Amino acid sequence: MRFLLLPLIALSLVACQAPASAPAQPTAPVQTPVYSYRVVGTYPHDTRAFTQGLLWLDGHLYESTGQIGQSTIRRVNLEDGEVLQSVSIPRGLFGEGLVDWGDQLISITWQDGVGYRWDRATFRRLGLWRYDGEGWGLTQNGREIIMSDGTHELRFLDPATLTERRRLAVTDNGVPVPRLNELEWVNGEILANVWQTPMIARIDPASGNVTGWIDLTALAIENGSGSDNVLNGIAYDAQRDRLFVTGKYWPRLYEIDLVAPSRGSVDSR
Repeated sequence: MRFLLLPLIALSLVACQAPASAPAQPTAPVQTPVYSYRVVGTYPHDTRAFTQGLLWLDGHLYESTGQIGQSTIRRVNLEDGEVLQSVSIPRGLFGEGLVDWGDQLISITWQDGVGYRWDRATFRRLGLWRYDGEGWGLTQNGREIIMSDGTHELRFLDPATLTERRRLAVTDNGVPVPRLNELEWVNGEILANVWQTPMIARIDPASGNVTGWIDLTALAIENGSGSDNVLNGIAYDAQRDRLFVTGKYWPRLYEIDLVAPSRGSVDSR
């Protein structure tokens, strides 16, 4: 999972419709909106957690962590960061994304092509499933499991069999956006961390277009400058409309509101 950094906010020239007798003229470059944020809550986060997946469920955070020999699935108390329940994934594997489905949790691994089903209440391992390529992030839209694999494509999986139904290419003004990592479904759109950057993409799940970027540069700087201490972890509390973000080995987890780029007001999720 090591790539050169590429520009995130892609620009494109869009041709105007011109009379047949005149050549088409390009318009000014179109820039994808960049959202800022307002911190409304700060909470402790385990600095030993190489955060891979994050979700909010039943009044708690559920988190998956990575690194061989350190990969876990855990249930965490928001207020004090205490790990209430934890299970290690099988030895020798590098844990990645996590998602809930029914009474289960589903997790994936990085380069081993194997994922696991866990009983959500007991964390008992129920079974495994296999996939081609790498596994990075997971979320769900109520009908399908959505998986990232480090490319610019998202895979949509059948929740019952976890077989692939289709793929969605993610682009910003027509330019592919690679390194899509941790995912979260928020009010009909997909939020995706872009690995080794302080940016979160807001993705239209119908078209794959990036409709906006969330710039969390200040939070990333505040929580460490190491190559591993990157932004990664998005969770959404739909009942209370709360958006949480954190990063790998970060000492803090944040609740944030989004601030629209043009009018400077809090974005309504």
